[in-house]
Parts: sequence; structure tokens; C-alpha cells
Amino acid sequence: MLEMLDLSRSLDKATYKREVEALMQQLRSLQQSCWESRLPLLVVLEGWAAAGKGALVKKMVNYMDPRGFTVYPTLPPTDTEQQYPFLWRFWQQLPPQGAIGIFYHSWYTHVLEDRLFEHLSSERVPQMMAQINAFERQLADDGVAIAKFYLHLSRKELKHRLKKTAKDELTAWRVRPEDWQQHKRYHQYVDLAEEMLIQTSTGIAPWTLVESDCKRWARVKVLSKLVAVITEALDRRAAQPPPVTTPPQETLLATEPNALASADLSLKLERDEYKDRLRTAQLELRRLQQQIFQHQIPVVLVFEGWDAAGKGGAIKRLTDILDPRSYRVNPYAAPTAEENRYHYLWRFWRTLPPAGKIGICDRSWYGRVLVERVEGFATDLEWRRAYREINEFETQLTTSGYVVVKFWLHIDPEEQLRRFEQRRENPFRQYKLTDEDWRNRDRWSLYDVAVNQMIGRTSTPTAPWVVVPGNDKYYARVFVIETVIQAIRQELTRRTG
Repeated sequence: MLEMLDLSRSLDKATYKREVEALMQQLRSLQQSCWESRLPLLVVLEGWAAAGKGALVKKMVNYMDPRGFTVYPTLPPTDTEQQYPFLWRFWQQLPPQGAIGIFYHSWYTHVLEDRLFEHLSSERVPQMMAQINAFERQLADDGVAIAKFYLHLSRKELKHRLKKTAKDELTAWRVRPEDWQQHKRYHQYVDLAEEMLIQTSTGIAPWTLVESDCKRWARVKVLSKLVAVITEALDRRAAQPPPVTTPPQETLLATEPNALASADLSLKLERDEYKDRLRTAQLELRRLQQQIFQHQIPVVLVFEGWDAAGKGGAIKRLTDILDPRSYRVNPYAAPTAEENRYHYLWRFWRTLPPAGKIGICDRSWYGRVLVERVEGFATDLEWRRAYREINEFETQLTTSGYVVVKFWLHIDPEEQLRRFEQRRENPFRQYKLTDEDWRNRDRWSLYDVAVNQMIGRTSTPTAPWVVVPGNDKYYARVFVIETVIQAIRQELTRRTG
């Protein structure tokens, strides 16, 4: 693929100047159109050292409004960034709707340069490429325009540019030892790049290969393609039909199991047994908290359930004895105006716990297939594809060493009504009962369908759903903590043998 490129292509100075001027005028106009139509654009620049990426970025933004773009130079991950899945830092840098994000190197560094210098084992490469493809597909499905460029140089031109840069005292600092290694191991680098390009050039995010021995040719080709990508994305957005939202049916399909019906809601604990088991479990969890810190194991606990099912009480007993410096409870409500400018998973990526800590989610990303689905806040296309996106998200967590435990706290309608009435009569708990709670109760049958389909489609071997029988609060609280203990022990055994 790369070795078949015609690197002799070139442009004379007059033609280059004329074409670049026209392209930059177009790009400035298209930037305004992106802002008006709320189209986010993601530009990825990869390629050889000294291929001209820096000069290209400077030319690209020369005519653009600096308030509408951000350039992200990708450096080796910091100690903090290494405590998260490798895509975590790039989720933090995504452009919001209407803005442009330019990545000078990107997530592809992990499967190219890191691999060349043996910072990444070959066994992990297919998994990481699959995660990259999922990442880009999720963004594209959400309306992000993606333009990816690989700037290719001949070995002779690479050597010439490195020597020239190294001789200039003003630019010598830019030449790294790794850049000379690229030249020395040129053919190995080409083979790795070929594999990367083949595996990650997809229909929604294809690579554009750029013949870069001639800087003028390379700049015109990149700018021309960028204009074409933006124009096509704007046209596609303008032609989109209006979104469709339909409520779920009130009955499950015959082929779909009813996960909630299998929960034994008669299970209960007497007060004395509850106190004994709770204290024993809390002390064991406190001991395990120290071990997950020592072994740098991140833990994510997801709490979903019916209104008044006892999520808050379960979380309180879970955290009562823990060191507050090593856990964080994240309560999620409706997304803010800022959060709505990004992919819906963006806000959850931002609050992931680092290695060695516990993140507790009071509600979670499952809102997309629950309340957003039932209430019509997500289109049919959005919530249907969310099952796959959620599974991919959680797979990235578990393959990065996270312990993921997901709880659905289940009660029956009669128990919920009893708890609602208790809250209404208690002046200290009335604030916990809202008009929305009563409205959701009227839609119990719709939520029942959505919950069962959620469990059936997102319960995986590495991130299974745990349905908690919750009619008895004592039983539910102990059951939750003991389940967390078991999951952490399994991960410790896996790591320590």
C-alpha cells in the first residue's frame, strides 16, 4: 500500500500558492458552517517524523477562527493517564458540537510507534485496534466528521529532513532519538504502518494516504480532502430525515427472558443476623480496599433500580467503613447543556476511577436505554445502538483490569408504593419523593420491558448484571457488599495466582 504510492508527485510554486489560497478560504467558510450546524470535526495527522505535520497544522489553521479549534499534540502518556484505559485521555480531548479538534499524532501512536519500540506487546495489538475502530464508529454514529491522514516519506527524504532539522540550532531539539530509529528501521516501520492502515481504515473513518516528499503536494492534498470531508458531512447532516422515537412495547417478546421475574423477593434477614453479616462484610471490604490500592486495581460499581428500591441505602452501607480518599460516588442526573454537546458516554469516561480506587455510580450510562428510551429523550436509532456501545465501553474497562459490578435493585410495585407513602408521611424524607417518581410508577410496565431488554443485551461474562432482591432492605444491603467482595477477590486471585 505505502510502497506503491508515487512519491515523485509535486506542485510548482505558483500552482501551489493559487490552490492553497482557494482552499484556505473554503476552509474558513466551512468552519463557520460547522459551528452553525453544530457539526464536530476530528482531524488525525499521523506519519513519519519530519513529514511536515507541524507546518501543515500551521497552514491549516492560518485562516481559521482560533476560538473554534484546538490542536492536541499527543505526547507519551503521563503517570496519571497510565492509570486509565489508553483511550481515556482522548475522550477528554474530543471536540464539542460545532468545534474542530486536530490531533498531531493520536491514539494510533499506541499501535505504531509504541509497537516499533517494543513498548506494546504484539498480543495486545488486535484488541487495541478493535477498540480504536469502535471508538471512531461511536463518534461517527453520533455525528462527528472524521478525517484521518497518513503522511508518507521515502527513506531517502526522511534521512534528508532529519539531517537538515538536526543541523539547525533552532530546530535540532525537535529531532528525537526515536526519529533516527524510524529511519534505521524504515522497512519494519512501513510493515507496522501497513497493518495499522489496513485494520483501521473503515467506511466511516477511512485513511487518506498522502505522498509527502513534496511538501506543497502534501499540503494541497490534505486541505483538499479536508474540504471534501467537511462538505460531505454537512450535506449528509442536511439530508437526514427527522429522528424517530417510539415507546417500548408493554410485553416482552417470547424469545426474551424475564430476568426480573426470577428474583426471589421473599428473601430477608432478621435484624441481628443483618447486623452481624453487615459488620463482617464491611470489615472484609475495608481490608480489600487496601489490597486493590496495593495492586492498582480500579473498581466500578453501577447502581440502577426502581425508584425507592434502596440504592442510596446500599451505597451508604457500602462506603460507611471505606477510606474516603480511595472512593468516589458519582450521582448522575440528566445531562447538562455542556454534556449534551458530546457523545453521551463522554461524561462517564471523565469520571472513571483511576487504578487503585473505587468509582460508585448512582445511576449510569444505562440511562440511554432506560429513562431516555422510555421518555423519548433518545431516538430509536440512538438507544438501539447504545447496547453495543455500552458493551464495548465496559469491555475496554475490563480488558484494562477494571472490576465492573452492575446492580439492578429490584422491588415489586406493592413495596414501592409502601415506600412512597412512608416518604410522603415523613417530613424528613418528603424531599426524596417527587412528581416524577409517581409518573414513572405509572409507566412501570414500560420500564419493566426496557430493564429486561437491558439486562439481556448488556450482561456479559466480564460485566454481568446482578439482580438484587430488594423488598427487604437488610437482605439487599448485605447481598450487595458480599457480591462486591467476591468480585474483588476473583480479580486479586487472577492477578496474584
